This record gives sequence, C-alpha cells and structure tokens, in this order.
Amino acid sequence: MSAQPVPRSIDARPARDFALQYRNIHGHRRAFVKAGRGPALLLIHGIGDSSETWRRVIPDLANDFTVLAPDLLGHGGSDKPRADYSIGGYANGMRDLISVLGIDRVTVVGHSMGGGVAMQFAYQYPERCERLVLVSTGGVSHEVHPLLRLAAAPNMDFVLPLMSLRLTRFAVRSVFWGMEAMGTDLGRDAEDMMRVFDALPDATSRRAFVRTLRAAVDWRGQAITMLDRCYLTSGMPTLLIWGTHDAVIPYRHAKVAHEAMPGSRLVTFEEAGHFPHHRDPERFVGVLRNFVSTTTPAPFSPEPWRERLRRGAATVEH
Repeated sequence: MSAQPVPRSIDARPARDFALQYRNIHGHRRAFVKAGRGPALLLIHGIGDSSETWRRVIPDLANDFTVLAPDLLGHGGSDKPRADYSIGGYANGMRDLISVLGIDRVTVVGHSMGGGVAMQFAYQYPERCERLVLVSTGGVSHEVHPLLRLAAAPNMDFVLPLMSLRLTRFAVRSVFWGMEAMGTDLGRDAEDMMRVFDALPDATSRRAFVRTLRAAVDWRGQAITMLDRCYLTSGMPTLLIWGTHDAVIPYRHAKVAHEAMPGSRLVTFEEAGHFPHHRDPERFVGVLRNFVSTTTPAPFSPEPWRERLRRGAATVEH
C-alpha cells in the first residue's frame, strides 16, 4: 500500500495563490478565494465568519479541485450594505457568483449557517448542485445556543456600540478564556469564537452580523428548519460532518438530519466542537476527498424533481 500524501500547508505555496479576489455583482463588491483546478467545491462559511475559516484546508483541496471560498455579503472583505441577508438571499448570491466565474455545477460545502445556505442552494438550484456537504450545520431544528438568541434580541441594537469599547472586548475574551480553561465544550472553540468576535471591528460589520442573525434566529431559536424539505436530497449524494462536543449546534442535530436525509453519510469527529475542519483539517480533507471520489454527481431532470415534490406534498396532506 502506498503512503498517503502529506497535505501541504498554506505556507508551502505562494500567498498570492490564496489571496482574496473581487467581483462586483449587483453593484456590490464580493470577495472570494479561488484556487486549483478540477471539479468545483463551493465552501460557504458560517455567520460572522469569512473564507478565512477554510484557510487550513484550501491548499490541499486545491490539489484536486477548483476551490471557491466566498465571503458572504456582509462578511469579511465583501461589502456590507443594507441588503437582503436571508438564507435564500445568500443562496441567490452563490448562484450569481459561480455564474459570473463561469462555473456550472458545484459540490457545495457549508459550515454552521453556511450549511443552511448550502441546503437552500441545493433546494433552489438543484441543476447547479452535484453534492451536498453539511458541516455542523444550522437549520436542522429550532434549538440554538442561548448566546445566539440573545444576540438576535431587539435590544441588541443598543448594545452593539459597547462592543467597540476596549473593556467590553477584553471582558468577552476573558469569558472565552475561562471556558477554555474549564474544559467546557464551548471552550474547545474559544480561539475560533474570539476570531469571529474580533472580525466585527466596526459598526457596519456589526449591523450586518445582526441583520444576518435575525433573518434566521429569534428569541425562540432558529426560525428556519430544513427538515420539511430533506426528502428532496434522496437523489443527491449528501455528507454530514459533526463534532460530538459541538456546543453551538448540538451533535444530536446530526442524527436527526442523517435520519431525515435518505442515503446520507454521517462522519463524526469525536474530539471536535463546532469547527471540525479546524480540529483535524487533514482528516477533514481526507473525508471530503473520499466522499467526492466515491459518489457520482447528482443528475438533474425537471420531471423527477417535480415527482419528488408531488410525493412530498402528498405525504404532508395525509
């Protein structure tokens, strides 16, 4: 048996290969990383995050794939206008971006809220989606971490200016450090949580974050779930990746989604929290590469799609 190649770190290739690129779409600047050649992977980050979350896996994936990792509107290097920050709006944005870049079909990979966007993309544009990969995805049930409910509360508009204060930022970081020191599940992701928190340096970024959050979460939890449409994935290769110590979106959501998605695969990262692709990037790349190589891109034909919708509607009626 031949030895497996060692994934190359981002330092092994010129930084310019992974620099942000930009396109104006509908009058707004969209930032993204595009690298490699081969079948296309669309990597969608979670709320408050950016394409930076994929930096540790992009170099190795780019050896075999065309990797496209955008900054969603309102995030990272993309513009942050007063605009549509709904899950459906983001799915539209992904369709527009791959169209502008001349990419016809993709395997879409979404983390956290990005998983909800990925699922919506597969639902809205099945003809553009070859496979679906959901990483610690949102949208499985209404349950969500209390901190996200709090951040979506109406009075957060008055609290947001406090986030720019040095004392406030130090206090928040101290809380994450404390959780990490106590070995809590949320503490496993302390470094990533602080990175996301630090990515909201100005009022414009914070307003975009809250608009995005409120489009999906309210005081009762996640307002949108994908379970009513999971049957539509019966014709699409689907992979779920989850950490057992996920404190943001609990691991039990993985089992619910796996059961609701016919033929889906579930891969568990035993020591990971909400960011399994950070906890073990080499394994993450291996799992993703294996999934693509052992599945056939989903075909699309209008009539089978219509028939699935009819069967789903009939099930609800009965």
